[in-house]
Amino acid sequence: MTEKTSVASPVCWFVGASFGGTNDQTPRFLAEGVWEVDSPTEKESAHVNSMKPGERIAIKAAYVRKHDLPFDNRGQSVAVMAIKATGVVLSNERNGHSVKVKWSPVSPPREWYFYTYQRTMWRVEAGEWSSDALIAFAFENQPQDLERFCNAPYWRERFGTGAPDQRRFGWTRFFEAVADKLLVFRSMRAELIAGLQEIGTRNDVLDYLAVDKRTDGTKGWVRDICPFTVMGSFNRGITDSNRKKLAAELAKFLDVDEAVPSSFEGIPLLHNMKSWYFPFEEERQSDHIDSLWEVFAAGLAYAGSDEASLRVRFSEAFDRANGRPNVGWNLTIGLYWIRPWSFLSLDGNSQAYLSNKLGLRLGKSGPKGRCAAADYLAAMDALEPRFKEVDYPVHSYPEMSLEAWTYQDPVATIGESVSIDELIVAEVDDSASDTVRPMASLEPFSVSDILKDGCFLERDELERMLERWREKKNLILQGPPGTGKTWLAKRLAYALMTQKDEARIRAVQFHPNLSYEDFVRGWRPAGDGKLSLVDGVFMEAINAAKAKPNLKFVVVIEEINRGNPAQIFGELLTLLEAGKRTPSEALELCYADADGRRRAVHIPENLYVIGTMNIADRSLALVDLALRRRFAFIGLEPRLGPVWRDWVVKTRGLDTSVAQDIEQRVNELNEAIASDARLGKQFRVGHSYVTPAHALEAGSARRWFEQVVETEIGPLLEEYWFDAPDEARKACERLLKGW
Repeated sequence: MTEKTSVASPVCWFVGASFGGTNDQTPRFLAEGVWEVDSPTEKESAHVNSMKPGERIAIKAAYVRKHDLPFDNRGQSVAVMAIKATGVVLSNERNGHSVKVKWSPVSPPREWYFYTYQRTMWRVEAGEWSSDALIAFAFENQPQDLERFCNAPYWRERFGTGAPDQRRFGWTRFFEAVADKLLVFRSMRAELIAGLQEIGTRNDVLDYLAVDKRTDGTKGWVRDICPFTVMGSFNRGITDSNRKKLAAELAKFLDVDEAVPSSFEGIPLLHNMKSWYFPFEEERQSDHIDSLWEVFAAGLAYAGSDEASLRVRFSEAFDRANGRPNVGWNLTIGLYWIRPWSFLSLDGNSQAYLSNKLGLRLGKSGPKGRCAAADYLAAMDALEPRFKEVDYPVHSYPEMSLEAWTYQDPVATIGESVSIDELIVAEVDDSASDTVRPMASLEPFSVSDILKDGCFLERDELERMLERWREKKNLILQGPPGTGKTWLAKRLAYALMTQKDEARIRAVQFHPNLSYEDFVRGWRPAGDGKLSLVDGVFMEAINAAKAKPNLKFVVVIEEINRGNPAQIFGELLTLLEAGKRTPSEALELCYADADGRRRAVHIPENLYVIGTMNIADRSLALVDLALRRRFAFIGLEPRLGPVWRDWVVKTRGLDTSVAQDIEQRVNELNEAIASDARLGKQFRVGHSYVTPAHALEAGSARRWFEQVVETEIGPLLEEYWFDAPDEARKACERLLKGW
């Protein structure tokens, strides 16, 4: 069991209380002081095990509201998360399904608007304005800044306070209303077809539904129909006037109150010759149309809830219908019609835009080289966090569909199949082998952990470093040798990610022989004796970050000034800049992709770079000004003082008197170095030289310091005073005088 700690954590949890789809378990959880999840997936178990005592937790319930809202929702449905209870994790048995919690009920529940995260467990870390606002709302009883959320990129088109002419996609309300009314006819399909036939007497554009080849050998009107084909009837290659006329007739029949759209921006259309989602009656399987109704119903349910069971239901329904005759990519178009703000359309234009403009290429593990449900959901999981970025080219599925319609694709032809790519990874199983690798529990990490590990900076200093890094995206730690630059860089990376996850950190050391081909992309000999195009560390990090936009990734570059950064980064040096982390600023690389195509590359927002630089190395040239402009520089200094002294005494076994003596001797040496005109402050000796890596045996501290002076500090001083060896010798003697 892990006991409760008193250290505040930047991580908070928002969790459901349905316990596997059963009734609300909130009263039981509060009474028993627990939170549980029933039959967790491997990923959910890993999340439960990573819950840390002291972290705050809230029970949520998600739903959709359209009326009686505290802001003008303009008739749009609004995702809501109700906070029903808050608490603090007391202990974690690490059993993968439960934690002990000290709960406080919230009565009545408080409603948080603009909720988008559809998971049973939502891990929220502080640092971004929206996350900070949610944490303050849930745990500190602060009000939600509704105006700021209304005008945030992801919500602006629906709820923004800008001029009406800036509001597009009014058609979405009509499409959603039609879908809602259609669901009633799942068990009344005969009545639905009768209504369509009656409308067809006044609209010959429905004649294409009257040519079914039936099992009895006759021809005539379809005797069964799916909801996507119904909605497709006014989303085919017909004139806008006919679309509006037919839409109005359907709305009247279905009793839809929303007005027929005046325009249809961002709506993909079906080909007139492929407008049915099912084959002729004489050819189709008996459950074909039923499977499409289930996708329809499951999609509507999933779009309005965060229940894990509804995601599973939708996935299963999607995969059952997927791959059947006449379904194809049109299945995603139909889902987009029924909930345009919740589902991605994968028509040919959108596929090309997704792959070649946004740099996210689809997995295709489904039948006939198309997406399976896992691929489809993974694509949306990758896109939705990006939509919230201010500089991202698009901020919603309707906006993306509209941009895709006007996008001139320089690479692929319209409708071309998109290759499987590791950029979007299915959550269910990312193993390429026959064995399944168990998912490791996530280990939280924060500034408190840096201090606990032996950092002698103040908490405020570390917080400011992280804040500067988040804003600038690129950071360099510079300082004299032994000031813990490399040590701190990796721990800052963990704190930035709020998890100790080695898989999301790539470390490389620059040196004079490192090249663009090593770091970004270049040709390398393959096993067959031929050359193959291979991505370097940085491109691999870019791809990994694109695949999982909800997570932060870090590239650590040690001794960044030992190489030629401008040459090593190449064109990506420009894209490092914080304001250019968007597909709109993408550039082509010197080398094409492995398939021979040239696709523009951008560095995603969630990829951070941290470098280290030894300013005492006189063999190095000044840092390139272009590189300097794209990085924030933070100087580290020797930290020998009370914090260092207390830490080595408590954790490394030094006597207080010995620690004080070492501190005094090294500080005197550093004063001498700083006052030497040939050297200066940048040549001081850092605290790492006199900080034992492990606890020392009793009585060995003095001998240990002697060895450090003889084998580490002494040779360093000889390098400093290479033209005055006596100075180095005398400095070493002073360090050990009377020792």
